[in-house]
Amino acid sequence: MKHPVAFCWSGGKDSALALFELRQSAEFEVVALLTTLTRDFDRISMHGVRRELLLRQAAAIGVPLDEVWISQGASNAEYEAQMAGQLAKYKAAGINHIAFGDIFLEDLRMYREQNLARLELAALFPIWKRDTSELVETFLARGFRSITCCIDSRKLDDSFVGREIDRRFLSELPAGVDPCGENGEFHSYTCAGPVFDREISVRTGETLRRDSFLFCDLLTN
Repeated sequence: MKHPVAFCWSGGKDSALALFELRQSAEFEVVALLTTLTRDFDRISMHGVRRELLLRQAAAIGVPLDEVWISQGASNAEYEAQMAGQLAKYKAAGINHIAFGDIFLEDLRMYREQNLARLELAALFPIWKRDTSELVETFLARGFRSITCCIDSRKLDDSFVGREIDRRFLSELPAGVDPCGENGEFHSYTCAGPVFDREISVRTGETLRRDSFLFCDLLTN
């Protein structure tokens, strides 16, 4: 019998690839998606993607979605309190493993593991320490498609937002920018690939700058 897992789903390419890897496991079964959204904007936190597009992803994945809501500019204390409430529900339901799409940020992994340990939950990292150049090539080779929804304009030219992540995109990344954006250089929205039973049709809308970050408003077709 497989162990049930709740997957922390951001909607981006690393989440999609980590979910794909988990679904190949003989040991684990993803039974819930968990996403943090910002109440003031009705969008995925950090990524700035509309909730409607998140719901379409969850429907195409075929796994129930649980939402954790935080306020704009939420403190760590607020985030942790909201997350703890949902994680306690998982624990009560017999879900003892929480999965993430992190790749190599040691401090982030430690933070997640410490928070989960307080609730006697375990963390899973399906793509941990994988080479990011190899990972993004695997992502493309498996037929995933993803569009950048947010970039850090201190690290990337504005033209990189709202673009599909393909081999041309990767070839044009400046030196020092991680090909998976693991250092926060860019975030993405995945609209097609083997974790979905249908492609999600999206188009790019207006761009908006907040501090050093540039967001592309993705819209449904």
